[in-house]
Amino acid sequence: MDDTFHWLDVDIIGEALHERYPERDPMRMGFVELKKLVLALPGFREQPGHQVNERILEEVQRCWIEERQGKPRSDE
Repeated sequence: MDDTFHWLDVDIIGEALHERYPERDPMRMGFVELKKLVLALPGFREQPGHQVNERILEEVQRCWIEERQGKPRSDE
């Protein structure tokens, strides 16, 4: 089984960021820094043809904020 995840896996990324960086506040960081943190996550792999853009980073940030607040995701 492949344990990697990609830019389109925003829920997984948000959860992983919350677990790895519990002291960080996603509302107080820019997208450049957010992108660096995601790229450093174990298991994260960029896929050809799935480049990151501002909309994806906004969704990653939203998912991370929801994880910090303990809100259930819409798919739960």
